[in-house]
Amino acid sequence: MSIRILATSSLVGPYIEHLGLRFPELCVTPFRSPEWTAGLASAEALVVLLSEPLTEEDLERCPNLKVIGTYSVGINHLPVAYCRQRGIRIVNTPGVLTDATADLALTLLLSLTRRVSEGEALVRSGQWKGWATDLLLGTGLSGKTCGILGSGPIGRAFARRAWAIGMTVFFWDREGNQPPVDFGVEIAERLPLDELLPQSDVLSLHCPLTDTTRGLLGRERLALLPRGAFLINTARGGIFDEQAAMDLLDEGRLGGIGLDVFDNEPTLNPGWLAAPRTVLLPHLGSATVETREAMSRLLCLGIEESLRTVGRAASREA
Repeated sequence: MSIRILATSSLVGPYIEHLGLRFPELCVTPFRSPEWTAGLASAEALVVLLSEPLTEEDLERCPNLKVIGTYSVGINHLPVAYCRQRGIRIVNTPGVLTDATADLALTLLLSLTRRVSEGEALVRSGQWKGWATDLLLGTGLSGKTCGILGSGPIGRAFARRAWAIGMTVFFWDREGNQPPVDFGVEIAERLPLDELLPQSDVLSLHCPLTDTTRGLLGRERLALLPRGAFLINTARGGIFDEQAAMDLLDEGRLGGIGLDVFDNEPTLNPGWLAAPRTVLLPHLGSATVETREAMSRLLCLGIEESLRTVGRAASREA
């Protein structure tokens, strides 16, 4: 049987199975397995995860390819320009993971500022001797300033959360002279990056990884943050210089770093494992049952609609 839809995972929920009822020529097999590689020749649709980058060489082996579905918002793991050139549609999952990712960014921030990991480790160690006036003193957030890189849905959702705990919010003006950001409960000013950073007691990253944002925060720019600032990243690895951030952390210039994403993940810079004042998570931004099921549904509906649209167009041309 020719494979029409080639997927690398069954995803969360029943939606891949439902898609298979509509398109029986569906095959679920691990990424780059022999069966996956063989299926490229006939595949009209590919379904991949964020951790499964496709190359132009992969797509050159797919003469019938009409659509790629990625179980993510980001598409930086796909050869977007090549897809555009060939007319291959890309289906992703925007919108449905906004609140889950913003919640996780806030979780990282509160875990850092209230030293949650250290507190839990102390209790579990059996060494806790009881309440003390100076035990694991953290940092309050009310009245502080939060700089946000990225004014899309997730950045705005995080802004609402930061505002709710009493922070003043500013956004990075990526393109210059853009209007203020209405994030639902207030309107926040946009600032050039070199003006935003020195004011940001908290800097939270919510921008996509692009040619513009890759390496955006090098050593010099990170050093512009106020002493004791907290850096949160639930966007993509590669936006800031990880080694420079660790150096500033060791020097006491940064108050803490919370990461859900890493450069070259899942391979980590080993320095993170020993870095003080960090909370490190394994890319859990969208990891709720409700969100992952909604992502599966959106992705599979997009694949189905794309294939049916192509089929109708082919019928009209015939």
